[in-house]
Amino acid sequence: MPLDAPSIITAATDLDERLGRQIEFILELDRLKTVMRRSRLVDASRYENTAEHSWHLAMMALLLAEWAGPEVDVIEATKAVLVHDIVEIDAGDIYIYDAAAREGKAAVEEEAADRLFGLLPADQGAELRRLWDLYEARDTPTGRFAYAIDRLQPLLLNVGSGGVSWAHHGIRADQVRTINSPIGDASTILWDLAQRIIDEAVAAGALADPLPAE
Repeated sequence: MPLDAPSIITAATDLDERLGRQIEFILELDRLKTVMRRSRLVDASRYENTAEHSWHLAMMALLLAEWAGPEVDVIEATKAVLVHDIVEIDAGDIYIYDAAAREGKAAVEEEAADRLFGLLPADQGAELRRLWDLYEARDTPTGRFAYAIDRLQPLLLNVGSGGVSWAHHGIRADQVRTINSPIGDASTILWDLAQRIIDEAVAAGALADPLPAE
């Protein structure tokens, strides 16, 4: 009969308390695979989950850092995007275009960060919290790049899947431009790319035009 999670944690703790806390956190991370997001995969077959999203961002950070300037620390940015959505284990995924749901987001995610990073040994918990704060603050080139990647990835998925998620939620081009404008804070060329593919999505009928002014 296979061991359950508490038994695995106990086995690790019996060997070393620090190891036990690390294993507990690692098992807790498995729950991130069950948090579903609003973006569909490029083939539109299903929605992505947050664990997949975080891995995809890490690869993007490694590949695209050259377009954000030499002041960006690519390793720090990669770590930050891997860490930034761990809080969704407790807080869930809040749709970026849902302004009402986002109002209480910061407080809920702060509480989640306290609990989740608190599972780890103090030094490792503090390091992951530092990386989470780096992403949230967006007051350094590295933090702004990490955030920009987090905006660009769902944009690519939404365009690549034909805009089905945008259509489902009634999202229009002006909303997409506003939400994704922080990409320009990190990289001019990546923001140029984002605007170009938004324009092409509108032209292809995958994204609705802005509502006309009253």
